[in-house]
Amino acid sequence: MGKRLYLMRHGQDDETYLGGWSQSSLTTAGKIHIQEIAGQLAFQENIKHLFSSDLLRAKQTAEILSEALLLPITFMEQFRETNNGDLADLTFEAFQEQFPGFYWRTLAEEQTYPNGESPATFFQRIKSAWFEFKKAAPDQSLLVTHGGVINAILCLENNRPFTNKRVDYPVSHGQMVALEF
Repeated sequence: MGKRLYLMRHGQDDETYLGGWSQSSLTTAGKIHIQEIAGQLAFQENIKHLFSSDLLRAKQTAEILSEALLLPITFMEQFRETNNGDLADLTFEAFQEQFPGFYWRTLAEEQTYPNGESPATFFQRIKSAWFEFKKAAPDQSLLVTHGGVINAILCLENNRPFTNKRVDYPVSHGQMVALEF
């Protein structure tokens, strides 16, 4: 058997705010859910290394896991969700007033969020970061990241074209995916 890497989506955050590069924190329910998962991982999986996006919701998820697994965390900003620029940290209500109809799935491949990135730029960032991580990460590493990032990585691993027009690999909050190479 080769190397085994794990991907985990962060716990539930405040969904009244836009995701992307927002710094919204986990909800109380999200923290409890991740604590339950962390307790199970301590007994069921052999996680030896912990990595995480540095956005708050992923960071808080990784900190809960770190405490249960007794592992240090390496934070990696390259595994942040899509840079949604001026839309980050807006409530959905403010977003609908200021940027009506400006949704991820409506962006053209090269169209950027105001002061953010395009779907093509996001995918290239994740592709580059993933191939480097995949090569360098030790066996039994867990990367806490975001739904869009995991979708992009799974498109790469399954030789499926990435597009912002659909989600090919949806993952729920706290869901973990194992990959073997």
